[in-house]
Amino acid sequence: MVLYEVRGPVAWLTIDRPEKLNAMTRAFFSELVEHLAAAEDDAAVRAVIVHGAGTCFSVGGDIAGFGELRGAADRRAYVQEALRSFRAVEELSKPTIAAVHGHALGGGCELTMVCDLVVADETARFATPEASVGLFPGPGVVRGRANLTLHGLKYMIFTGAVLDAEQARQAGLVNEVVPEGRHLEKAEEWAGLIAERSPLALATAKALLNNEGWERYPHAVDAIAMLQGSEDVAEGIAAFVERRPPVFPGR
Repeated sequence: MVLYEVRGPVAWLTIDRPEKLNAMTRAFFSELVEHLAAAEDDAAVRAVIVHGAGTCFSVGGDIAGFGELRGAADRRAYVQEALRSFRAVEELSKPTIAAVHGHALGGGCELTMVCDLVVADETARFATPEASVGLFPGPGVVRGRANLTLHGLKYMIFTGAVLDAEQARQAGLVNEVVPEGRHLEKAEEWAGLIAERSPLALATAKALLNNEGWERYPHAVDAIAMLQGSEDVAEGIAAFVERRPPVFPGR
């Protein structure tokens, strides 16, 4: 699901499942960690750009795949894999840039939250709609407060509101909005500026800046794994597959 390419001082990670709007399969998370490790180990790489192929960044987790999870242990393992991969983005010593166009929903939105910088073109749309299938955004709860106010984060989680690029910038999710199709160009420009600076200084600053929030990680794993076994999630997945509004029993 993830293509990895190094061009000069920049590693490019492309979420590459455009026929499914870059919905993240379970394999996505292990591939992401593998490529981040490659970037970490390559002294020539000074910055990492993450972007989506096709018409959008990513619509988040592959909801149809949630129904394939078998038992509490498998659900917990899946959640740990997902959250560990997002944590790996923050723990990478090299600055990461999310270059966003089209939809960045659910896990797609959360992936931008754990990147260091975010550039969005005018087509970008951000949302955390997990509650519509009986879940909540784990990385969003763990790290969203680093970007948004508490009221702003609750608004996104509780209502599923979709923010356009400018609203996302005002909310703190995006650093800069650029004209349609210029997001990769701007990301590469930023990566060039990063490459001119001391990698040791940037790595040290990043480590200090990103040291809050992850204490909630174990609680998020437990809570999401519990919810995935609920009747609400079963109904949410069924409604999604059947393309109908869900009727949640609340249990």
